[in-house]
Amino acid sequence: MSGSPAAVEPALRLGTRRSALARTQSEHVAQALRERTGRAVELVEVTTEGDVSRAPLSSLGGTGVFATALREALLAGRVDLAVHSLKDLPTAPAAGLVVAAVPPREDPRDVLVASAGRRLADLPAGARVGTGSPRRAAQLRALRPDLAVVDVRGNVDTRLRMVSEGHLDAVVLARAGLLRLGRAGEATEVLGTDQLLPAPGQGALAVECRADDDGVRDACALLDDPASRAATTAERALLAALEAGCAAPVGALALLDDDGGLRLTGLVAALDGSAAAVRSGSGPLDEAAATGRRVAADLLASGSPALAPLAPAQTAQAARLTTPPDPARPETPRTSSAAPQPASNTHDAAAHEPPERVHP
Repeated sequence: MSGSPAAVEPALRLGTRRSALARTQSEHVAQALRERTGRAVELVEVTTEGDVSRAPLSSLGGTGVFATALREALLAGRVDLAVHSLKDLPTAPAAGLVVAAVPPREDPRDVLVASAGRRLADLPAGARVGTGSPRRAAQLRALRPDLAVVDVRGNVDTRLRMVSEGHLDAVVLARAGLLRLGRAGEATEVLGTDQLLPAPGQGALAVECRADDDGVRDACALLDDPASRAATTAERALLAALEAGCAAPVGALALLDDDGGLRLTGLVAALDGSAAAVRSGSGPLDEAAATGRRVAADLLASGSPALAPLAPAQTAQAARLTTPPDPARPETPRTSSAAPQPASNTHDAAAHEPPERVHP
């Protein structure tokens, strides 16, 4: 007489924004979880305020506008995990939640999509270039003060149509989004990080779940990439130290150096492109947050006119940045028995179309 069949684990409910890009990113994570755990994963659409409001991003609360509804669904138990674009996630941890995985990062660079296949240098004076990102706008104005930078919102398809239909001469988008949507070939130029420094966390995803849900944490931990987590930890620590949200002209990018550590470059730019402060620093992977705070302190100490919007917080922040980091690391991934333990030293406000925001 055979025994009773083993109980089938219920499907994991993965919360996602409704846009095409968000669903594509979430499905990528869902498929990885299916392959690594053998469990069923179903997508649950959650509408966020950033998806439906026509108001400027900065007026909606900045960075967290795309994450709030997803986090509420997690805490209410309506979903088991959520996938965010890491750039949209507030730097402060949410009580009761944990970023259980940062999967391998996609290309963090920005791209230009211009009419007639043109590059940035080919655009004529007065050409209209669209972006919803203050960070991109500031750096574009510094590179090409003769261009007309136009504030836009809308999903990827909407922005590309603005160019193809002649409303704009070009738009600037995140390359990661185009790659995930299979539309990278529509870019006419990949912009180097010496031209446009990306936003902190650009190109990376965050898989968030309830901190007390050990089973889901263990499953998500299988997807964590230590190098991507360390790099984005450094970038987000810099952002947090500058007390800026994603509507502020702040850029940051951390890359692995030849010695296996991190090399972090941070930027704060005046919105009109008239000034910028750029600083870099290096550190081991297991001190990524400290590296981010150190580069932020260097930026604050630079005295650049670009720092004027941050001036009220500079003195207090510079003092706090010298404080040793809290040993408690709420976003450290939980490693399940099925996954190897990661080594400790391993490696942007516009108005119009509501559906999906391409990264500022």
